[in-house]
Amino acid sequence: MSETQSEHWTVLITGGGAGLGEAMARRFAADGWTPIIADLDEGRARAVAEDIGGDALALTMDVTREADWQRVAGEILERFGSLDVLINNAGVAVGGTLEETSVEDWRWVLDIDLMGVVLGCKTFAPRMRERKSGHIINVASFAGFAAAPGINAYGTAKAGVIAMSEMLRAELADSGVEVSVLCPAFVKTRLTETMRAPDDSYQKRVERWMANSGVSAEDVAEVVYRAVEKPQFMLLTHGNTRWMHRMRRWMPETYFGLVLRGARRAMARKSSKS
Repeated sequence: MSETQSEHWTVLITGGGAGLGEAMARRFAADGWTPIIADLDEGRARAVAEDIGGDALALTMDVTREADWQRVAGEILERFGSLDVLINNAGVAVGGTLEETSVEDWRWVLDIDLMGVVLGCKTFAPRMRERKSGHIINVASFAGFAAAPGINAYGTAKAGVIAMSEMLRAELADSGVEVSVLCPAFVKTRLTETMRAPDDSYQKRVERWMANSGVSAEDVAEVVYRAVEKPQFMLLTHGNTRWMHRMRRWMPETYFGLVLRGARRAMARKSSKS
Protein backbone atom coordinates (compact mmCIF):
# COMPACT_ATOMS: atom_id res chain seq x y z
CA MET A 1 0.00 0.00 0.00
CA SER A 2 1.47 3.34 -0.98
CA GLU A 3 1.76 6.24 1.45
CA THR A 4 -0.67 8.33 -0.59
CA GLN A 5 -3.19 5.50 -0.75
CA SER A 6 -3.03 4.73 2.97
CA GLU A 7 -3.91 8.33 3.89
CA HIS A 8 -7.47 7.64 2.80
CA TRP A 9 -7.93 4.22 4.41
CA THR A 10 -10.13 3.95 7.47
CA VAL A 11 -10.21 1.48 10.35
CA LEU A 12 -12.93 1.31 13.01
CA ILE A 13 -11.82 -0.17 16.32
CA THR A 14 -14.40 -0.85 19.02
CA GLY A 15 -13.09 -0.70 22.57
CA GLY A 16 -10.40 1.57 21.13
CA GLY A 17 -10.06 3.82 24.16
CA ALA A 18 -7.58 1.64 26.03
CA GLY A 19 -5.48 -1.52 26.01
CA LEU A 20 -5.35 -3.60 22.87
CA GLY A 21 -7.80 -1.36 21.00
CA GLU A 22 -5.69 1.70 21.67
CA ALA A 23 -2.53 -0.12 20.58
CA MET A 24 -4.18 -1.10 17.30
CA ALA A 25 -5.40 2.45 16.69
CA ARG A 26 -1.89 3.78 17.17
CA ARG A 27 -0.31 1.10 14.97
CA PHE A 28 -2.63 1.80 12.04
CA ALA A 29 -2.24 5.56 12.47
CA ALA A 30 1.55 5.19 12.40
CA ASP A 31 1.28 3.94 8.81
CA GLY A 32 -1.03 6.69 7.64
CA TRP A 33 -4.43 5.11 8.26
CA THR A 34 -7.32 7.08 9.72
CA PRO A 35 -8.41 5.36 12.96
CA ILE A 36 -11.97 5.65 14.19
CA ILE A 37 -11.86 4.98 17.92
CA ALA A 38 -15.20 3.80 19.27
CA ASP A 39 -15.63 3.24 22.99
CA LEU A 40 -18.31 3.18 25.66
CA ASP A 41 -16.14 5.66 27.59
CA GLU A 42 -16.30 8.93 25.65
CA GLY A 43 -13.37 10.46 27.53
CA ARG A 44 -11.02 7.58 26.75
CA ALA A 45 -11.92 7.54 23.07
CA ARG A 46 -11.45 11.29 22.75
CA ALA A 47 -8.11 11.24 24.58
CA VAL A 48 -6.70 8.59 22.23
CA ALA A 49 -8.00 10.36 19.11
CA GLU A 50 -6.64 13.74 20.22
CA ASP A 51 -3.25 12.24 21.02
CA ILE A 52 -3.05 10.53 17.63
CA GLY A 53 -4.17 13.71 15.88
CA GLY A 54 -4.84 14.13 12.19
CA ASP A 55 -8.20 12.81 11.06
CA ALA A 56 -8.50 10.38 13.97
CA LEU A 57 -12.12 10.30 15.10
CA ALA A 58 -13.59 9.43 18.50
CA LEU A 59 -17.10 7.97 18.70
CA THR A 60 -19.11 6.89 21.72
CA MET A 61 -21.01 3.65 21.32
CA ASP A 62 -22.41 0.63 23.11
CA VAL A 63 -21.66 -2.42 20.93
CA THR A 64 -24.76 -4.22 22.25
CA ARG A 65 -27.09 -1.56 20.78
CA GLU A 66 -28.03 -1.97 17.14
CA ALA A 67 -29.03 1.71 17.00
CA ASP A 68 -25.49 2.71 18.00
CA TRP A 69 -24.03 0.61 15.20
CA GLN A 70 -26.32 2.24 12.67
CA ARG A 71 -25.45 5.69 13.97
CA VAL A 72 -21.73 4.99 13.80
CA ALA A 73 -22.04 3.58 10.28
CA GLY A 74 -23.89 6.71 9.23
CA GLU A 75 -21.24 9.02 10.70
CA ILE A 76 -18.45 7.09 8.99
CA LEU A 77 -20.24 7.11 5.66
CA GLU A 78 -20.90 10.84 5.91
CA ARG A 79 -17.36 11.77 6.92
CA PHE A 80 -15.20 9.25 5.03
CA GLY A 81 -17.46 7.68 2.43
CA SER A 82 -16.65 4.09 3.43
CA LEU A 83 -14.94 1.84 5.96
CA ASP A 84 -11.99 -0.32 4.92
CA VAL A 85 -11.29 -2.33 8.09
CA LEU A 86 -13.58 -3.20 10.99
CA ILE A 87 -11.97 -4.51 14.18
CA ASN A 88 -14.54 -5.88 16.63
CA ASN A 89 -12.39 -5.57 19.73
CA ALA A 90 -14.68 -4.44 22.57
CA GLY A 91 -15.06 -7.11 25.23
CA VAL A 92 -15.39 -8.02 28.89
CA ALA A 93 -14.33 -11.01 30.98
CA VAL A 94 -16.09 -13.38 33.36
CA GLY A 95 -14.30 -15.89 35.57
CA GLY A 96 -15.83 -18.96 37.15
CA THR A 97 -17.15 -22.42 36.42
CA LEU A 98 -20.57 -22.95 34.89
CA GLU A 99 -22.06 -23.52 38.35
CA GLU A 100 -20.36 -20.47 39.87
CA THR A 101 -21.37 -18.06 37.10
CA SER A 102 -24.77 -16.43 37.38
CA VAL A 103 -27.20 -16.38 34.47
CA GLU A 104 -26.95 -12.59 34.57
CA ASP A 105 -23.18 -12.75 34.05
CA TRP A 106 -23.58 -15.31 31.26
CA ARG A 107 -25.94 -12.94 29.45
CA TRP A 108 -23.64 -9.97 30.08
CA VAL A 109 -20.56 -11.56 28.53
CA LEU A 110 -22.44 -13.17 25.64
CA ASP A 111 -24.20 -9.91 24.83
CA ILE A 112 -20.96 -7.91 24.65
CA ASP A 113 -18.32 -10.42 23.52
CA LEU A 114 -20.41 -12.38 21.02
CA MET A 115 -23.48 -10.37 20.05
CA GLY A 116 -21.47 -7.15 19.92
CA VAL A 117 -19.30 -8.80 17.26
CA VAL A 118 -22.35 -10.15 15.43
CA LEU A 119 -23.91 -6.68 15.29
CA GLY A 120 -20.69 -5.18 13.98
CA CYS A 121 -20.44 -7.77 11.23
CA LYS A 122 -24.11 -7.43 10.30
CA THR A 123 -23.71 -3.66 10.05
CA PHE A 124 -20.60 -3.53 7.87
CA ALA A 125 -20.38 -6.86 5.99
CA PRO A 126 -23.19 -5.90 3.54
CA ARG A 127 -21.56 -2.53 2.88
CA MET A 128 -18.18 -4.15 2.25
CA ARG A 129 -19.74 -6.83 0.05
CA GLU A 130 -21.36 -4.11 -2.04
CA ARG A 131 -17.99 -2.38 -2.46
CA LYS A 132 -16.24 -5.74 -3.07
CA SER A 133 -13.58 -4.64 -0.64
CA GLY A 134 -12.88 -4.62 3.09
CA HIS A 135 -11.52 -6.61 6.00
CA ILE A 136 -13.29 -7.69 9.18
CA ILE A 137 -11.17 -8.70 12.18
CA ASN A 138 -13.02 -10.25 15.11
CA VAL A 139 -11.21 -10.37 18.42
CA ALA A 140 -11.74 -13.70 20.12
CA SER A 141 -9.24 -15.26 22.51
CA PHE A 142 -7.09 -18.29 23.15
CA ALA A 143 -9.84 -19.09 25.65
CA GLY A 144 -12.16 -19.70 22.69
CA PHE A 145 -10.44 -22.95 21.78
CA ALA A 146 -8.49 -23.77 24.96
CA ALA A 147 -11.49 -25.47 26.64
CA ALA A 148 -9.96 -24.53 29.99
CA PRO A 149 -12.26 -24.85 33.03
CA GLY A 150 -12.91 -21.88 35.27
CA ILE A 151 -13.74 -19.46 32.45
CA ASN A 152 -16.81 -21.22 31.10
CA ALA A 153 -18.92 -18.23 30.08
CA TYR A 154 -16.01 -16.21 28.69
CA GLY A 155 -14.60 -19.17 26.78
CA THR A 156 -18.01 -19.98 25.33
CA ALA A 157 -18.48 -16.40 24.10
CA LYS A 158 -15.06 -16.38 22.46
CA ALA A 159 -15.59 -19.83 20.94
CA GLY A 160 -18.75 -18.42 19.40
CA VAL A 161 -16.74 -15.57 17.88
CA ILE A 162 -14.32 -18.07 16.32
CA ALA A 163 -17.11 -20.25 14.90
CA MET A 164 -19.06 -17.28 13.57
CA SER A 165 -15.91 -15.89 11.94
CA GLU A 166 -15.19 -19.21 10.23
CA MET A 167 -18.66 -19.27 8.74
CA LEU A 168 -18.55 -15.59 7.79
CA ARG A 169 -15.25 -16.17 6.04
CA ALA A 170 -16.88 -18.78 3.81
CA GLU A 171 -19.92 -16.60 3.22
CA LEU A 172 -17.75 -13.69 2.07
CA ALA A 173 -15.09 -15.75 0.28
CA ASP A 174 -16.07 -14.66 -3.23
CA SER A 175 -16.96 -11.08 -2.35
CA GLY A 176 -13.52 -9.52 -2.04
CA VAL A 177 -13.99 -9.10 1.73
CA GLU A 178 -11.41 -10.68 4.05
CA VAL A 179 -12.17 -12.09 7.51
CA SER A 180 -9.71 -12.74 10.33
CA VAL A 181 -10.12 -13.90 13.91
CA LEU A 182 -7.63 -12.82 16.55
CA CYS A 183 -6.97 -15.26 19.41
CA PRO A 184 -4.43 -13.79 21.83
CA ALA A 185 -3.60 -15.32 25.19
CA PHE A 186 -2.74 -13.10 28.16
CA VAL A 187 -1.78 -9.53 27.31
CA LYS A 188 -1.53 -6.68 29.80
CA THR A 189 -4.69 -4.60 29.30
CA ARG A 190 -7.42 -3.12 31.51
CA LEU A 191 -9.69 -6.14 31.07
CA THR A 192 -9.70 -7.03 34.77
CA GLU A 193 -11.11 -3.60 35.71
CA THR A 194 -14.59 -4.77 34.68
CA MET A 195 -14.08 -8.51 35.13
CA ARG A 196 -16.78 -10.39 37.03
CA ALA A 197 -15.87 -13.47 39.05
CA PRO A 198 -16.88 -15.35 42.22
CA ASP A 199 -13.94 -13.84 44.15
CA ASP A 200 -10.89 -11.64 43.57
CA SER A 201 -8.55 -14.63 43.17
CA TYR A 202 -9.58 -14.82 39.51
CA GLN A 203 -8.57 -11.24 38.80
CA LYS A 204 -5.28 -11.70 40.66
CA ARG A 205 -4.38 -14.78 38.64
CA VAL A 206 -5.26 -13.11 35.34
CA GLU A 207 -3.25 -9.99 36.24
CA ARG A 208 -0.27 -12.17 37.16
CA TRP A 209 -0.50 -14.08 33.88
CA MET A 210 -0.83 -10.81 31.95
CA ALA A 211 2.26 -9.38 33.61
CA ASN A 212 4.32 -12.50 32.84
CA SER A 213 3.09 -13.20 29.31
CA GLY A 214 6.01 -11.63 27.48
CA VAL A 215 3.62 -10.38 24.78
CA SER A 216 2.52 -6.75 24.76
CA ALA A 217 -0.54 -5.05 23.30
CA GLU A 218 1.80 -3.49 20.74
CA ASP A 219 3.01 -6.96 19.70
CA VAL A 220 -0.57 -8.06 19.11
CA ALA A 221 -1.37 -4.86 17.23
CA GLU A 222 1.53 -5.60 14.89
CA VAL A 223 0.13 -9.07 14.14
CA VAL A 224 -3.23 -7.51 13.30
CA TYR A 225 -1.69 -4.88 11.04
CA ARG A 226 0.37 -7.48 9.16
CA ALA A 227 -2.76 -9.59 8.67
CA VAL A 228 -4.40 -6.67 6.88
CA GLU A 229 -1.35 -6.17 4.68
CA LYS A 230 -1.19 -9.91 3.91
CA PRO A 231 -4.59 -11.47 4.75
CA GLN A 232 -4.59 -14.40 7.15
CA PHE A 233 -7.54 -15.93 8.97
CA MET A 234 -6.39 -17.39 12.30
CA LEU A 235 -4.17 -14.96 14.19
CA LEU A 236 -2.31 -16.59 17.07
CA THR A 237 -0.03 -14.19 18.88
CA HIS A 238 1.61 -16.35 21.58
CA GLY A 239 4.06 -19.14 20.74
CA ASN A 240 2.61 -21.70 23.15
CA THR A 241 -0.91 -21.25 21.79
CA ARG A 242 0.23 -22.26 18.32
CA TRP A 243 1.33 -25.73 19.35
CA MET A 244 -1.61 -26.09 21.75
CA HIS A 245 -4.00 -25.28 18.91
CA ARG A 246 -2.38 -27.99 16.77
CA MET A 247 -2.43 -30.51 19.61
CA ARG A 248 -6.13 -29.89 20.29
CA ARG A 249 -6.94 -30.55 16.63
CA TRP A 250 -4.66 -33.53 16.03
CA MET A 251 -4.45 -35.16 19.47
CA PRO A 252 -7.65 -34.19 21.29
CA GLU A 253 -7.40 -36.77 24.09
CA THR A 254 -3.78 -35.87 24.80
CA TYR A 255 -4.78 -32.23 24.92
CA PHE A 256 -7.69 -32.98 27.25
CA GLY A 257 -5.29 -34.77 29.56
CA LEU A 258 -3.18 -31.62 29.82
CA VAL A 259 -6.27 -29.52 30.53
CA LEU A 260 -7.46 -31.96 33.19
CA ARG A 261 -4.11 -32.06 34.96
CA GLY A 262 -3.99 -28.28 35.00
CA ALA A 263 -7.51 -28.10 36.39
CA ARG A 264 -6.73 -30.58 39.16
CA ARG A 265 -3.61 -28.65 40.17
CA ALA A 266 -5.65 -25.43 40.30
CA MET A 267 -8.31 -27.10 42.45
CA ALA A 268 -5.65 -28.47 44.79
CA ARG A 269 -4.12 -25.00 45.24
CA LYS A 270 -7.54 -23.48 45.84
CA SER A 271 -8.41 -26.16 48.44
CA SER A 272 -5.12 -25.69 50.28
CA LYS A 273 -5.77 -21.95 50.65
CA SER A 274 -9.38 -22.33 51.86
